[in-house]
Amino acid sequence: MKIVITGGGGFVGSHAALTYAQQGHEVVIIDSLARGRLLKKDIPTHNWDRLEAVEGVTRVKGDICDFGLLKDTIAGADAIIHTAAQTAVTTSVVNPVPDFASNAIGTFHVLEAARQQDIKTVVYASTNKVYGENVNAVPIVEEEQRYAFDKVKGITEEFSIDRCEHTPYGCSKLTGDLYAQDYGHLYGLRTGVFRMSCIYGTHQFGVEDQGWVAWFTIATLMNKPITIFGDGKQVRDVLYVSDLVNAYDTFIKSKVKHGVWNTGGGPSNTMSLLELLDILEEATGKRAAMSFGDWRPSDQKVYISDITKIGKELGWKPTVGPKQGVQKLVEWVQANKQLF
Repeated sequence: MKIVITGGGGFVGSHAALTYAQQGHEVVIIDSLARGRLLKKDIPTHNWDRLEAVEGVTRVKGDICDFGLLKDTIAGADAIIHTAAQTAVTTSVVNPVPDFASNAIGTFHVLEAARQQDIKTVVYASTNKVYGENVNAVPIVEEEQRYAFDKVKGITEEFSIDRCEHTPYGCSKLTGDLYAQDYGHLYGLRTGVFRMSCIYGTHQFGVEDQGWVAWFTIATLMNKPITIFGDGKQVRDVLYVSDLVNAYDTFIKSKVKHGVWNTGGGPSNTMSLLELLDILEEATGKRAAMSFGDWRPSDQKVYISDITKIGKELGWKPTVGPKQGVQKLVEWVQANKQLF
C-alpha cells in the first residue's frame, strides 16, 4: 500500500510511518514542523530526522492548509492517516486562530483532497476533548490518590458532545471529527474516527501543557520541577503508542466502512497524576519536585474510555499496560538525555 501520514514528523505520526515502512509499504509523510518549533529547544525535528534514512519513507515539508501541495502529496494513496494538529489545550486558549486553522480547516482540506483524489480511506485522530465539560457531569467519588467514576466504567461514543464548554481545542477537533463522519456518509469515504484518550510512548517530547505522561517522566529524570494543575487526582486511561497504531492499522485493513471509536487504555489501564509519580519513583528511584496550580479550563477530573465498541467492531484491545509502557518511556529518556 501507499500510506500518507499528515503530521508524520510528530510523535504519533512518526511511529505510524516507521511501522508501515517496516511492513514494506510505501510511506509519504507531510509535516510543517510547527509543533516542534513550539518546544523552544534544539529538538524540533527529532522525529522528522529519524525517518530520513528509513527505506520506503518520503518526507514532504509543508502545511496541510496548502491545498495544492496536499493534493499532490496524497495522489495515488491507498489510505491517509491524519494526525497533523495543534495539540495543546492551553495553547488553543491563548491563541485560538492557528488552532482553528490547523485542526478545523486543515482537516477539511485533508478530507476534500481525499475526495477529489479518490482516496478511499481516511483515519482521523480525534480526541476525548470532543465531549468537553459534559464528562464532569458524570458522578464521581474521591479516593486517596484518585477520582473515579461512581456509576459508569467509562465514556461511550453515545455520550453527548453538545451544550457544554469545550475550549477552542475541543471545538476545533470536534469540527474535524464531524466533517470526517459526514464525508463518510455523504461522499462514501471509509472514515475511521478515533477519539483518543492519553497516548504516550517513546520519542514523545511531553511539555507542561501537553503529553503529561512523557512530561512527568522527562521532568523526573532530568530533575525539573513539575506543576500539577488541580490536585493531582485527575484520572485518565492511557494507551501506549504502538497499540494506537495497531488500532489504525486494523481499521485500514478491515472491511468496516466507517466508524467512531473511543480509543484508549480503557478501565483496565488508568492512572492519576499522583499515581504516575509513584510509578516513576518505583522505576527510577527519584521523585520530581512538585507544586500545585489552579485547575485548567474545562479539565476533566476523570476521563476513561469505554472501549467496548472498538473491541466488537475491530477486534482490537490494548496490549501494553501502564507500568510496562512507562518503563519503556523511562528507558528511552535515560538513553537520550542529550535531547532534553
